Amino acid sequence: MLKTEQKIEKKDLIELYTKGYTKPEDFKIGIEYERIPIHSGSICSVGYWEEYGIKNLLEKYAQEETWDYITDENNIIGLKREHDTLTLEPGCQMEISAKPEKTIFELKDKIDKINEGLKYLTNKRGIILLDYGVSPYSTYKSIHLIPKRRYKLMARYLWGILADVMMRETAGIQCCIDFSSEEDAMRKYKLANKLSPFMTAMFANSPIRGGVDTGYKSFRALSWLNTDNDRCGFAGKISEEFSFEEYIDYILKVPMIFINKENNPIYVNGDITFEEYINKGWENYYATLEDYELQANLCFPEVRMRNFIEIRNHDCVNQDLKYSILAIYKGIMYENNAMNECEELFKHLQYKDFSELRYNVAKNTLNANIKNHSAGDYAIEIIKIAEKGLKKLNTGEEKFLEPIKELTFNRKTPADIILQNWNSCWDKDLRKLIKYLAM
Repeated sequence: MLKTEQKIEKKDLIELYTKGYTKPEDFKIGIEYERIPIHSGSICSVGYWEEYGIKNLLEKYAQEETWDYITDENNIIGLKREHDTLTLEPGCQMEISAKPEKTIFELKDKIDKINEGLKYLTNKRGIILLDYGVSPYSTYKSIHLIPKRRYKLMARYLWGILADVMMRETAGIQCCIDFSSEEDAMRKYKLANKLSPFMTAMFANSPIRGGVDTGYKSFRALSWLNTDNDRCGFAGKISEEFSFEEYIDYILKVPMIFINKENNPIYVNGDITFEEYINKGWENYYATLEDYELQANLCFPEVRMRNFIEIRNHDCVNQDLKYSILAIYKGIMYENNAMNECEELFKHLQYKDFSELRYNVAKNTLNANIKNHSAGDYAIEIIKIAEKGLKKLNTGEEKFLEPIKELTFNRKTPADIILQNWNSCWDKDLRKLIKYLAM
């Protein structure tokens, strides 16, 4: 779009968020679920262009299950069917993004059906979709980017010593929740940020990378700590007076990577912030709402505000542990007494406490200290609060807390189980780790 005299205003940007207002009785919960594809034989990451690689897998799945292609310059980068998508992250990680549903039971049924079709095809190709937070063997140096133009620009721009690891090696789980008003959105947004380091600790599941014990229980979390701090971490200071406008101000001050014009990405290289783009334009362009939405999506805070709230900071975990993530957030965020209890739990903690904890949990998880307690002390209380909230909602979804209760109440994380076996009965055998994760 060529320069125009019409300039977008703050109120236009605020409307992008207020259009998400949802009546409490219509609240839903969503999941984005990434996995790492590896060859069962070589245990190397699966590439895009291989004869029976990820491109071929997507083509066959689309044919078998009648999904439509998502393409970039005629290259298949994902699939869609109605409101569900199956897309690729930069290093061929496969992400299921399921249309939000009223209950976790409905989401689980949908994901089980998608996985059933995928498993038939992956088994034929000797591929395992690994429920794990980081590539266990192949590293970014041997993992090629998929043919998606925006990923090439992101890889060229993103700074931080582990940015390439984050893009090509890691897999996470994200939870999406609704809000009814700006007040409700800000309350949930601030609480989600405060919960985030504890959730990272509870669900840590990436201690082995490149075939060795890294010394970190969540190497995925470590990679995010070392990726472009302009656009990662906490968006704002999660202060009591936080608002849509303050979140927008955060987005406006982040340097721009690229803009999209006529379906053509144009590299900006961080030369200007979005605020400068609105005020002055850039080359032959002025900012549009579409530009802002792209800019917002190129920011990767622990919790991202959209017309819903996207909570982003969990390692991919196996079996039903992924639904424990959703159950904790639903039990707290959709029950007022549970929110009150959680806010009370955190009332004596300051921003710097949560920020320091975020840096400590990648290594120490539940043993990380915050004030005079461990993260594990808080994690147990968080689960208890969520369980009470779910029981009040009376949907039976508290059953999804059982896998994480069994771990956390015993002061363990998924990574602790892996490391215990790694240093004993597995004898540091990577194939035994893969077998365990693929169960």
